[in-house]
Amino acid sequence: MAVLTVMVTLGSDLNSTSICGGESGRPPASELAGFTALAPIDAHVHLYNDDPAIGALFERLKLRILDICVIDDRDPYGKGIEPQRSDVLKVVRSTRGRAVFCTTFSPYDFEEPGFSRRTIQQLDADFAAGAIAVKIYKVMGMEMKSKAGKYVMPDDPAFEPIYKDIAAHHRTVVAHLAEPDSCWQAPNPASPDYEYYKQHPEEYAYAHPKWPSKAAILAARDHLVAENPDLRVIGAHLGSMESDVSQMAQRFDRFPNFAVDTAARVPYFMLQPRDKVRAFLIKYQDRILYATDIVVMPKDKTEAAISEFTGTYARDWKFFATDQTVEYMGHRYQGLALPGPVLRKIFHDNAVHWLPGIM
Repeated sequence: MAVLTVMVTLGSDLNSTSICGGESGRPPASELAGFTALAPIDAHVHLYNDDPAIGALFERLKLRILDICVIDDRDPYGKGIEPQRSDVLKVVRSTRGRAVFCTTFSPYDFEEPGFSRRTIQQLDADFAAGAIAVKIYKVMGMEMKSKAGKYVMPDDPAFEPIYKDIAAHHRTVVAHLAEPDSCWQAPNPASPDYEYYKQHPEEYAYAHPKWPSKAAILAARDHLVAENPDLRVIGAHLGSMESDVSQMAQRFDRFPNFAVDTAARVPYFMLQPRDKVRAFLIKYQDRILYATDIVVMPKDKTEAAISEFTGTYARDWKFFATDQTVEYMGHRYQGLALPGPVLRKIFHDNAVHWLPGIM
């Protein structure tokens, strides 16, 4: 699947830090005690499997997730809102509301008459069904073209009535726009994303020099945020500003309605100077939401999904909450040992603030 493979591969590549666990591959419960005590919220998950065992795991961890739909016409499962919406709503029911619905819309017919009206009708119906957020995706800026042959950016006027409607309903936009810097750079075996783009050249901007630059896409994203001050926008994957926390800081200073999630990008914090990252997270402790980007398809094996959830949470909690070392790509990195109040905001409070209805 084109879209979900992107998330799985980048997520798994970036989440390749080793975790010590028992024979099942899961970490001991003690490693997650502090995590569970915060009633954590994972603000970016793609869970389409309603196996009760996953819901039982969420109960044990006192966990809630934002369960996100994505539309990408290159992907068989993601070509339309169905069957994703139905599968997510099954998960919402099977987890007794610990999974919360994030809807999306198809942007592809943006030039057709009645586009915004039809889209708003669909979103309003999803809001009535419990959706608390709306995902927009990187096909804006990296795939879609107008009839005139120009790449379509997320701030295109065709989308503005939709953003206004989302804001009027007090919902949040989760914006996955652009990709890691390495997507536009020459192949580098040291990059966390090297193997992915080697295997998926169709997703590799460096191999497609006519694609818009990353700077152009992020400028359009920034314009969207600026033009909609009443709209909460969460930049997925550290807002695609993963390589330097200073880029995020600049946006936080400019846009009070903008935050980011950590989905599939936690190791990028490890790759930057520890003191700089720690100071950034403390200063902007209200603007970062913990998230993983874990993907579980309808027929995926439940045991493997549970192992991925618990292993990822144990690794990330160890990195954020302790000063112990975490191994990534053959190197060892010291944990950030963030203060307790900061951890509570990143792992719980910020999601409650930026995603009203998650609790």
